[in-house]
Amino acid sequence: MICFFQASVGALYKIVCALLELEQSKARIWDHYEKSKNHILTNFDQTLEEAQLQMDQEILLEVQADEIWPSNLNTHPAGNEYALVPLEPSRSSITIAGGPTLSNGYSTGFGTHLLQGNNFSLPLRDADSDDILNNRSKVDSCGLTGLHNLGNTCFMNSAIQCLVHTPPVVEYFLKDYSEEINEENPLGMQETYITQLSAMLVQGELAIAFGELLRKLWSSGRTSIAPRAFKAKLARFAPQFSGYNQHDSQELLAFLLDGLHEDLNRVRKKPYIEARDADGRPDEEFADECWKNHKARNDSIIVDVCQGQYKSTLVCPVCGKVSVTFDPFMYLSLPLPSTVTRMMTVTVFSGDGSSLPMPFTVTLPKNGCCKDLIRALSASCCLKSSEALLFAEVYDHRIYRYLENPFESLSNIKDEEHIVAYRVPINHDKLLRLEIMHRRTDRFLSEPQFNVHRKLIGAPLVTYLPKGSITGANIHAAVSVVLAPLLRAKAFPPVNQVQFSKENGGGPSLDSIVLTDDGTCSSHKDISTSNMALEERANGPPSLQLALTDDKGASRTSIDTDSSIFPGSCIRVLMDWPVREHDLYDFSFLEDLPEVFKSGCMLKKTRQEAVTLFSCLETFLKEEPLGPDDMWYCPSCKEHRQATKKLDLWRLPEILVVHLKRFSYSRFLKNKLDTFVNFPVHNLDLGKYVKCRAVPRHSYVYELYAISNHYGGLGGGHYSAYAKLIEEDSWYHFDDSHVSPVNEHEIKTSAAYVLFYRRVEVDSKMSVEETSSSANSRSC
Repeated sequence: MICFFQASVGALYKIVCALLELEQSKARIWDHYEKSKNHILTNFDQTLEEAQLQMDQEILLEVQADEIWPSNLNTHPAGNEYALVPLEPSRSSITIAGGPTLSNGYSTGFGTHLLQGNNFSLPLRDADSDDILNNRSKVDSCGLTGLHNLGNTCFMNSAIQCLVHTPPVVEYFLKDYSEEINEENPLGMQETYITQLSAMLVQGELAIAFGELLRKLWSSGRTSIAPRAFKAKLARFAPQFSGYNQHDSQELLAFLLDGLHEDLNRVRKKPYIEARDADGRPDEEFADECWKNHKARNDSIIVDVCQGQYKSTLVCPVCGKVSVTFDPFMYLSLPLPSTVTRMMTVTVFSGDGSSLPMPFTVTLPKNGCCKDLIRALSASCCLKSSEALLFAEVYDHRIYRYLENPFESLSNIKDEEHIVAYRVPINHDKLLRLEIMHRRTDRFLSEPQFNVHRKLIGAPLVTYLPKGSITGANIHAAVSVVLAPLLRAKAFPPVNQVQFSKENGGGPSLDSIVLTDDGTCSSHKDISTSNMALEERANGPPSLQLALTDDKGASRTSIDTDSSIFPGSCIRVLMDWPVREHDLYDFSFLEDLPEVFKSGCMLKKTRQEAVTLFSCLETFLKEEPLGPDDMWYCPSCKEHRQATKKLDLWRLPEILVVHLKRFSYSRFLKNKLDTFVNFPVHNLDLGKYVKCRAVPRHSYVYELYAISNHYGGLGGGHYSAYAKLIEEDSWYHFDDSHVSPVNEHEIKTSAAYVLFYRRVEVDSKMSVEETSSSANSRSC
């Protein structure tokens, strides 16, 4: 059953008795709050608000039988007591003068039939106890009313305070908005109320509940109210917000804005509009068409003040197909720079013995691919034009796999893995790959004889040989080449004394191995000469114990210098390291490969530099590849592709809501970033980010007026809000039921989560350029 504010208790008796065809003298109504008989409603002249009934509570109807009231007997005979649930909703026009009158279209059929022209609604009790109600003090200014925390509802209170201090929203809901409630929108917040006599469909429930709450918050004489009625409506239409768990203020804000839009959508019947491509038309023409089509289906106060438009450009990485769309947005969700990038550490090995292994750490797009890793690492290690990088994952001292697909997603590489890169000839696909694994030999005394224990150690090495006749001497020499940088300084004479230079017939370096026009391999001499040079190299360093092996590292056949090798596409060699040879080399360079990312191994960070709101916006607008789970269907390729995406701002709204994405979630990690974001309070000038070339009708300069803050981490935390009373030019801190003034310089904190900006309107006599120029002269 539905009643409205300011109805008298006597009127409530009349409605109930008429519905159940009872004599009024034989019925009495109890306040049945929390299923407890609190007291009988006996003062027929009191309003329901004065009787302190609550939204959605039960009332108990007691019916006299044989001139006996069941409550006097302490019994509950069936049929003599009725619990009427619920008595609602909140839709009064009395609380704020000039509010909407809803008697014609939004009251029950039986209500208007029985009591013509009366509006009834249960009151929203303003506090949790009568003491608070009785001790409420007057305040000087409207809009300074707090919201009680009903149990982990600080997230809701924070979002509501920001929204109810949005000037055009306040102005709209303080006026008569009843004519704009959409009675035909199936997407609106509607509810069916069932009584014993009839069922009724009520539209616009969320908008009415929010409007009533806003009017209470802007009425005088209140310090705080308990938003139970609104919470009940919210839970009914968005079950994810039911109960008393902590939630995200931005998620609630997104639902609330969308719900208010659908409830207040001026479009009663949405037309079908077929989407069209740009077909080479100018962006301005296509953008206007997209916005017109959007407005043909979506037209509300929320669209008027909160929605903008951005341009989205997708490019297929295979065929180069370009797709341009213009889409509306309600808010901007800006990533913090550290949430869209990823640091990766890769150890680079030379394939020609020219340098020691060296780890490099590069920063890459989180949704990037191996091509991005190749590009970044090539620059970091100063890769020569004659070289290429061959990436591999090392597991258990073996090469587990090669990363040869440049479009493989970086998400396939986990932080705990070990990735290496080998500098190889650019034409390595025409050469013979030589993989070198290492095994240590330990001898220990075990009666009655010595036992030998062997295990794989270190990181495998990779080099390349010219295809042709391969001998054991060639392999010994190639292994010596890649091990040369590891030789300890005093172990052997300088390199030129053991004929390691090319002038004395040394083996080929990466630069010297080239392909001839006919596809054969040459090193500026013929292949046989190169292999003879490799044999000479074998006489320099210590003797090497080499054996052919498989990819598992199982030893098969020893390799002598005079052995003939019949290779396939790859030769895998296992090198045994007796104690003496092991001591001659600095093997530490091959041990303890760094993981791709391990925060515990990073150097202690200095104070983190402040991130600006502009850097967050530029990160949001930066071109980046789509994630592997968000691929785009290319109409030309007829396949899903990991396209690159670029966003541009095109049309900006009057109210700009900016969400800082402090929370990041993945299958392996949940995290909150407490990074301080330096955002302007005054004069947020977005002119250079708007790509529409048409003459703007509005300024691109914005002023901050509200902030939703989040303190703490993922496991728990607290929300509050800062909001500005525009007419006073004063800031206040809304911390649930507590409201206190705050200095403007105190509102910029690392807890800022959702920012609310309002556009600085342009004087008709002043151009946008002049406005931006004057804005830049003020401090932020």
